[in-house]
Amino acid sequence: MARRKDREGRTFLDAAQLEAGERFRRDIEQAQLLQRVTANWEASINAARQGADAGAVSEVAIDARRRLARAVDATGPELAGLLTDVCGYLKGLEIVESERGWPPRSAKVVLKIALDRLARHYGLAIEARGRDRAEALLHWGAEDYRPRV
Repeated sequence: MARRKDREGRTFLDAAQLEAGERFRRDIEQAQLLQRVTANWEASINAARQGADAGAVSEVAIDARRRLARAVDATGPELAGLLTDVCGYLKGLEIVESERGWPPRSAKVVLKIALDRLARHYGLAIEARGRDRAEALLHWGAEDYRPRV
């Protein structure tokens, strides 16, 4: 989807949306929430080496689960479900639309909205938007600094 272009030649997803989706995917993988198709022999080997419990969840997974919980709170449960399907389980948009009973080509729009919220949560943006973000970026000079025109 990142390489798809619209009629004007712009990419469908901007850099902030793409990075937000990739970060969400990374957190899902680190949280060990995806189902495995095969057995995981690494966990038992590592646990035997370290003398730890094979079923224990690592601190990396716990931290990733906390980050995911904050992302779900920021996007809302409906959009988080879509993000989990598309970014986590790598489902196609047509499959998501049919599973949810959505009209054709509607998942693209909802996905963009979800990725925008996720990018805002992660603090990713192409440009500073709004007065809240711009006030700290007005100039590098002192309080009474005035540029010459």
